[in-house]
Amino acid sequence: MKVAKFGGSSVANAEQLKKVANIIKADKDRRIVVVSAPGKRLSEDIKVTDLLIALGDAYRKGEDYTTELNNVLERFESILIELDLSKHVLKDIVKQVEFITHQGGDLAFKLDAIKAIGEDTLAKILSEYLVKEGLNAKYVNPKDAGLILSDEPGGAQILDESFPILYKLREANEILIIPGFFGYTKAGKLVTFSRGGSDITGSIVAAGVHADLYENFTDVDSVYCVNPQFVPHPKEIHTLTYKEMRELSYAGFSVFHAEALIPAFKGKIPVCIKNTNNPSGRGTMIVSEKPEQAQSVVGIASDDGFVSLYVSKYLMNREIGFGRRLLNILEDEGISFEHTPSGIDDLSVIIREDQLTDEKEQVVINRINKELKPDMVYIDRGLALVMIVGEGMHSFVGTAAKATRAFQDANVNLEMINQGSSEVSMMFGIKEEGVERAVQSLYHVFFE
Repeated sequence: MKVAKFGGSSVANAEQLKKVANIIKADKDRRIVVVSAPGKRLSEDIKVTDLLIALGDAYRKGEDYTTELNNVLERFESILIELDLSKHVLKDIVKQVEFITHQGGDLAFKLDAIKAIGEDTLAKILSEYLVKEGLNAKYVNPKDAGLILSDEPGGAQILDESFPILYKLREANEILIIPGFFGYTKAGKLVTFSRGGSDITGSIVAAGVHADLYENFTDVDSVYCVNPQFVPHPKEIHTLTYKEMRELSYAGFSVFHAEALIPAFKGKIPVCIKNTNNPSGRGTMIVSEKPEQAQSVVGIASDDGFVSLYVSKYLMNREIGFGRRLLNILEDEGISFEHTPSGIDDLSVIIREDQLTDEKEQVVINRINKELKPDMVYIDRGLALVMIVGEGMHSFVGTAAKATRAFQDANVNLEMINQGSSEVSMMFGIKEEGVERAVQSLYHVFFE
């Protein structure tokens, strides 16, 4: 049994949906399909989810949202016309929006329900088209499928009680089409995962039904070892471990949502990334373990938008509980941290910039000065993280030396070096302006 998930680019228009139908027809083992909302048809286009977010914003501000609603209806109408399908789902969209906006309740749940209309409508359209093409297909609402989520609008998590219910999907005779991105709380309220959460749905369903393979169809032939925007025609990666993919996803690899692999990893379900436009291509397999490889690094990732909170105090290492109290201040202010490289008298906390507003920055610094009495505390903004990843790094001598030489060759100064105990990755903090040069130099050292 295979669970196939099709991303936004794979379902962007009628032409792409015809490709999806052919992929489903080509393999009878593809019995469960998870879909995103339609993505961009062209680079300057707008994703349906963004159109729905605009609708939700207009509603939140008390403004007329007729234009935004019509934009959503036009996108789906063009798909229905080209597929020669009934337009009844358009009326469903209008009814859904009217129901959501006229009922009482928490605004956050309403906005989640509006955002989810894209995936829900596309799943209905695809199931109807597959039936038209002679396949025994059926739309399944996430509530009926068994996707029970935590009560956290915009960032819900799957609850363990979902998995026994999801397993029953194996009994279905039809090809099941499930919309991604959302589920329901125990109280029956619709909630969404964080943005890009259709990947999470696919992974959860694959784990729930104990699939033999989870296929994630996108618009690239495979995962590349580096961002093609920085290096033209980079080498493809044909096999990755879960750990490697998780590290790469965290540090800016946009193929997968950062949380998407966790359910598949726990269920030990192999994942294959494939191209909807080239389904016969080899793709990239993501597995639990792989044989020893011939090189230390499999991929290079980068992400910007970080800040460093630097705290220095003489004899910090003898002050029991100093780190805990520092992190407690961040917790009190609702700030999560990414990394905490430290020295004997120094401690840095790496934080995503959007977590630390100017207002919170002043509060945090004032509290640190008052409660911890450091010799020095300051915030360094404009930080980027560059990561080299590979489970084989521990078997190769000189990986760190090669990497630091690459930064030197690129004339990029290192602000921070951090290697996790797992030895799957090595992370470097640099100023944002040097990211492209650094990544290109690392690619030259490790892959050319």
